[in-house]
Amino acid sequence: MDGVRLADDIPPRRLIVTLFGLYARAQNNWLAVAAVIRLMEELGVPSPAVRSSISRLKRRGMLIGARHDGSAGYSLAPQTLEMLAEGDVRIFERKRATPRDGWLTVVFSIPESERGKRHELRTQLTRLGFGTAAAGVWVAPGNIAREAEQMLRRRGLSGYVDMFRGEHLGFGDLRSKVRTWWDLDELTELYAQYLARYRPVLQAAGTDAFTAGDAFRAYVSALTEWRRLPYLDPGLPHELLPPGWNGIAAGELFDRLNATLSGPAREHATTLITR
Repeated sequence: MDGVRLADDIPPRRLIVTLFGLYARAQNNWLAVAAVIRLMEELGVPSPAVRSSISRLKRRGMLIGARHDGSAGYSLAPQTLEMLAEGDVRIFERKRATPRDGWLTVVFSIPESERGKRHELRTQLTRLGFGTAAAGVWVAPGNIAREAEQMLRRRGLSGYVDMFRGEHLGFGDLRSKVRTWWDLDELTELYAQYLARYRPVLQAAGTDAFTAGDAFRAYVSALTEWRRLPYLDPGLPHELLPPGWNGIAAGELFDRLNATLSGPAREHATTLITR
């Protein structure tokens, strides 16, 4: 599988965020521009596209320009570091809710004059895995209450929101209702695509022909594609999931990919960074 190119259809900026999350944080939160270009070229992304994507990330406030020992480079902005630290928990420690966790309900009222705040709030609630039970009523498993509270306070949105935690008392079949609150069919399809794409990678990783470069390219791609799925997945209790739901198998596949590829991928990345 030498020369594998799984990242060809992933936007370069998403790959760059993955690289900084994986390797800049281990390098005193800094990577030289030349190192980022080498890493991205290894993923099949040419230098002009890398520089353009870095500029966009800088304009969005996700990266900060910094020089170390006379070399130009970038660091992750403080808010990006916070986002990645939160993401580590979601991505690597996925905690599925149980019926005992109950439900977290969020209602909010934001004046039309602050529609930007309304958009941000909806975006952040979606990112946390909330679904919409009714207009202006958002619901999620109760085990993310602390994460939701921290997000709302950090983003300055807590003043617009009321949060409630409790049980679903009625009416109707709850398993049917959650399929209207979340698009589980779309999520099932995304998990199916992930399984189809990365099961062969895991099989190939067990062969002598699979190189450290292959591990790097496959791991960065697999992690970048996986990163968004735990945020789309509300982490519903097993009892409310569709029978034979493939999200469980996809999570197990990612865990095996992580265990198998992360070590050799880091070794290969280190050689590129320190060249």
